[in-house]
Amino acid sequence: MKLPYFPGCTLRNKARGFDASAREAMAILGVELVELMHWNCCGATFPLVVDNLLDLTATARVLAEARAEGPALSSEGVQLAVACATCYNVLKRTNLVMRDNQEKREKINFFIEKDYAGDLQIRHLLEVLRDQVGFEAIGQAVKKPLKGLKVASYYGCMLLRPSDEIQLDDVENPRVMEDLFRTLGAEAIVFPHRGECCGSYLAVKSADVAMEFSYRVLSSASRAGTEVLVSSCPLCQFNLDRRQGQMAQVYGGFRPLPVLYFTQLMGLAFGMGPDGYELDKHYVDPRPLLRDKGLIR
Repeated sequence: MKLPYFPGCTLRNKARGFDASAREAMAILGVELVELMHWNCCGATFPLVVDNLLDLTATARVLAEARAEGPALSSEGVQLAVACATCYNVLKRTNLVMRDNQEKREKINFFIEKDYAGDLQIRHLLEVLRDQVGFEAIGQAVKKPLKGLKVASYYGCMLLRPSDEIQLDDVENPRVMEDLFRTLGAEAIVFPHRGECCGSYLAVKSADVAMEFSYRVLSSASRAGTEVLVSSCPLCQFNLDRRQGQMAQVYGGFRPLPVLYFTQLMGLAFGMGPDGYELDKHYVDPRPLLRDKGLIR
């Protein structure tokens, strides 16, 4: 199965380990992620001002390009696969505007000089894994089970909200990542703050506030017995991982917790080496834990 794939800016720069592991893990499962030939930044945020259509034009151009490049690969129509939770949120919500609001669609199409009607299916990789590949097939691909590894899945804001538009999983009790990691052989840890905000773009304006938000998430996961936290959002990964040095100075007794992308652990469970995963660039080095669990050398 081939799927048109939007990597987004961060996966092509700071989160290359996310991109590499996503492509590799999906390929093992028979899904080839075919990067769009022409793409630009998704805009990174969905505008809160409802009549600010110019902020949707960059995103709409991506959607139009994907529609033009992507052949109809299934009965569900042309799909666009996305790994980054923020890109997924912005693309999916913009796609709904293009599909459901004729007046806005006509104006945006005029701006971008395209004719796009919102008929793409925007798929996060987790949806592809759950709904198209299936957990049974994923389990059959496992060569190095994550046995004994206590994995907590962090969903954050963008992957689930707003629930009426995103509809990836139950916003209050999501389970897609937990089901995935149980299939990979890990112990899936459920903790209270898995859907809470990490601080997001507050990191730009107030690093201290973002650090406090991230500390709440990490301390909640640690109290639940977590050994490693996984995410699908590069900004969440940055806030949760990179601020732990600061947390150790502010909060007594704080213990570091590795923060990985879910695809990195998938690739390791499928028997792939960590080359290209950039594990050495994580602030909290996950390699000692992964060596201890026999997942890397």
